[in-house]
Amino acid sequence: MTQIKSGHVKLRSKYIFWAEKLGVGGALVFSILLAILFFNLVLYYLRSSDSIGYLSFGNFGLTAFLDSFPYLLVIVATASMFVAGLIVKKSDFTYKQPFGLVALGLVVLVILVGTVLTYSNIMERLENSTDDRRPMGMFFNRVVHRGLGERHGGITGQVIDQKGQFIFVKTPRSFKKIDISHLDVIDPALKTGDFVMVVGDADDEIFTAFRLRIISEQEFQMVRRAVRRFNPTNKSFKIYP
Repeated sequence: MTQIKSGHVKLRSKYIFWAEKLGVGGALVFSILLAILFFNLVLYYLRSSDSIGYLSFGNFGLTAFLDSFPYLLVIVATASMFVAGLIVKKSDFTYKQPFGLVALGLVVLVILVGTVLTYSNIMERLENSTDDRRPMGMFFNRVVHRGLGERHGGITGQVIDQKGQFIFVKTPRSFKKIDISHLDVIDPALKTGDFVMVVGDADDEIFTAFRLRIISEQEFQMVRRAVRRFNPTNKSFKIYP
């Protein structure tokens, strides 16, 4: 009491106290939700894009995999979990609870909820909103653009024509002329309309295939939807370079 009267200890209003509590609590909830969202995006990206599929070619597909891996999503998801852990450590939310146990609980929560959301249609609905000019649509457009961009050393798309040693493939962004004469074995089942994954070496106009496989109907749904959406309106667009 003497210290209070002397001014060495100052009492704060209970409203300020609760405002600080709500602010810290809100920041914690926001960082956890952000971590869940981005972890979900990482899983959705890896499950729906062609990134992991390139590893099926071994060393031949490593470059395309590394080029298409969602580094930014992983960094943001990790940073969000780190911020959430930092807030917990600096606050009294976990009074008398070991920080390691709380941190483990946060990680398990993010992984569990993010995994469950992956099997819902939320991400697919967001993907379909990429043409929307609202903030969420514009944000997700960047994620989808990365998942559907050009790969160094890899192509995934739909065969639209075959002429001799060449196949012409429609990708989410363009049309590619692919030389398949260097393949050890050409799958006799390959036909127009098939979706294929190819790894090789790109020239100015022709992509030389070293490995090729026909992908099943269940694989790379994000890529399939984007290929079907791609419809260039430019009349001078050259399909066969």
